[in-house]
Amino acid sequence: MDDYQKEIADLELQVEQMVEAEGDAKTIAELSMQLEILRAIYSRAIDLLARGRSDEALSYGLRIQGYGDWTLDNVYAFVYERAVELEPKAHGAFVGGIKATDFALLLNS
Repeated sequence: MDDYQKEIADLELQVEQMVEAEGDAKTIAELSMQLEILRAIYSRAIDLLARGRSDEALSYGLRIQGYGDWTLDNVYAFVYERAVELEPKAHGAFVGGIKATDFALLLNS
């Protein structure tokens, strides 16, 4: 389990505990949205990491954009920062935008 999976699992546990304890609904909703965003970013980073293992252009694109070598941490940082740059929208549209964005294309642009 990497650090990102641990962060997601910890947040999942926190949300579950708050739901069981009938915690503040607004806080639960906010944490649930954060969890959904982290899952989407992590999923996209893992997908891009796998693609880059067989595509040197992606690795090169990551390096020239200042993120360094082709590692999970660096790919995650790239995906995270690009996701934050997506046009602000409602939560569902934001998560959908993360899922729909071609991060590989962004590396080579």
